[in-house]
Amino acid sequence: MSTDRPIVLFDLFGVIARLQRPGAMDEMASLSGAPTDAFAAAYWACRRPYDAGQFSASQYWTAVQHRLSLPAHPDIIEKLRLADIDSWSRVDDRMVAYAQSLWDVAEVALLSNIPADHADAFLAAQPWLRHLDHVAFSGKIHAAKPDPAAFHHCVSALHATPADFLFVDDREENVRAARAIGMDGHVFTGRDELAAALGTWLPTG
Repeated sequence: MSTDRPIVLFDLFGVIARLQRPGAMDEMASLSGAPTDAFAAAYWACRRPYDAGQFSASQYWTAVQHRLSLPAHPDIIEKLRLADIDSWSRVDDRMVAYAQSLWDVAEVALLSNIPADHADAFLAAQPWLRHLDHVAFSGKIHAAKPDPAAFHHCVSALHATPADFLFVDDREENVRAARAIGMDGHVFTGRDELAAALGTWLPTG
């Protein structure tokens, strides 16, 4: 390894933070004026440029509403934006504590696909994030997983090489992308499984 300490690079949602709150899609669809199935399809179809910092919140929600052939009034857009941020606001306190416990043996960093305005809200609500060795939000670095640029950003920011990293994500496609640039990777299914993987991966002595 090129660094003095190995680096555990965490995904956020589905690992340290909870996935989207149940029922949130129904609530946002109601605000939008669309059936839930159609709203969800438009929500995800337009999401990648928003995650990657290529769309502002206004541009994203305007694109969603236009895809649904519905009006994109500023008040509707703001209600949708705030409801969306709230829907992704929950963390797993046990995983937060576990990630922090790794400081004894490793650098701890984070790489998350999250729009810039969501990132600002999440940082404000979760100040522990500011104590990590590096935090990379896709909307801020203008690259979203599985784009290799997102992983290379972390390598450069931490003055490391890909071999210094274990990347932890709940999505296999993202883990494959990390492995493709030379990182080790672990598909997250639970804390116990991760602890076992780290016990094997971390250097001894």
